[in-house]
Amino acid sequence: MQGEPWSPPAIDPTVPSVARMYDYYLGGTNNYQVDRDACAALLEQVPSTMELALNNRQFLRRVVHYLAEQQGITQFIDHGSGLPTRDNVHQVAQRVHDEARIVYVDNDPIVLAHGRALLDENSYTTVIQADMRDTARIFDHPDTRRIIDFSKPVAALFVSVLHCIPDDDPAHLIRNVVRRLVPGSFLVICQLVSADPKVRTFVTDFMDAATDHHWGRVREEHEVAAYFEHESLTVLDPPGLVEVSAWMPDTDLARPQRSWEWKEWGGVAQVR
Repeated sequence: MQGEPWSPPAIDPTVPSVARMYDYYLGGTNNYQVDRDACAALLEQVPSTMELALNNRQFLRRVVHYLAEQQGITQFIDHGSGLPTRDNVHQVAQRVHDEARIVYVDNDPIVLAHGRALLDENSYTTVIQADMRDTARIFDHPDTRRIIDFSKPVAALFVSVLHCIPDDDPAHLIRNVVRRLVPGSFLVICQLVSADPKVRTFVTDFMDAATDHHWGRVREEHEVAAYFEHESLTVLDPPGLVEVSAWMPDTDLARPQRSWEWKEWGGVAQVR
């Protein structure tokens, strides 16, 4: 049986965490029994969840590599970064550019504790604790200012995180971020969606209760598409807005979802 990880102060091991649940789905060890129990209960109702998580992580790797190699991006802000795992953003980007700069942002104290230990590997990478909706705090944070030059393009990542915040916030958040980015920057967004209202209701209610209301809503494709409807954004098309395993796939060996009751859906836009 998996042992419990070290817990920094202020962690409540009796309440599941989205970051720790995601860590479990990816095969990590920084999760508690309560997280594993929540994951098991979710899998009973939406059995494709583990494959979805793995494909989402592969999307993150592909999009960071594409932006670094094909678009020359050397600065990234990873909102809701979650716990460190294999091929984190800085590792992917720094394979292309040795001095690529990455700011990881999360409000989970266990992410901050483990992140600072594992992600602060060099002077070009930092981890800050903040609510992803607090754009002013994130962009004006001393560590962000030390790492990021906002006179140059930045890639702002919102990968599988916007479903964690309520309805009033995502579009407002995106507008705030776009206003802070210079032309040539990029915005990466994907979140959980479903065409089945029963799935949307079940997962939303389950995760809201399980995480003590640290959750938003499973949405529909048109709602995510609306995040990109900004006069300063142009969606990269092809591939456009798609289920993430279909975004510039680089292998036929990706683990397929067993069913499509829900999916990660989104894409990449450039700031004009």
